[in-house]
Amino acid sequence: MAGTSHGHTPAAWTGVVIAFIGFCVSGAFMVVANPLGFWAGLIVVAIGGVVGYAMKLAGMGMPKESEASVQARANAAQAQAH
Repeated sequence: MAGTSHGHTPAAWTGVVIAFIGFCVSGAFMVVANPLGFWAGLIVVAIGGVVGYAMKLAGMGMPKESEASVQARANAAQAQAH
């Protein structure tokens, strides 16, 4: 897994940072017993997911790997095994 760049994209980082802020907001408002602030924090978490997905669609996420490259990697691994 260390050889991949899974999650190392602007889309992933932005979505996670926004979601983390939402979790912190929800947690803080849960401690002070404020339901409106708690739900607002959860909305921020959902917004983080939407923003990350929108950025991925805009080309700032990991591109999908083609079937040819998957097959080539499998063939290379098989050749190394022999």
